[in-house]
Amino acid sequence: MKVGDRVRVNTSVVVYIHPEHRGQRFDIKGYEGEVIAIIEEWKGRRVSANLPILVKFHVNFKVHLKEEELELIT
Repeated sequence: MKVGDRVRVNTSVVVYIHPEHRGQRFDIKGYEGEVIAIIEEWKGRRVSANLPILVKFHVNFKVHLKEEELELIT
């Protein structure tokens, strides 16, 4: 997986930050978006982020996810 790939959430992932459902439990399973970053370092140091893949679903909705929670869209 790399920056620019189109991906789909393939497992149940509950978020509370969805712009239209802020503060409420919302499952994003099936949502499609684009990988905009893979977090591998911070301030020049290598890190092992728990949720390293940043996915943008629409203009004001981005989520950090694990690779196991995503599938590539071809």
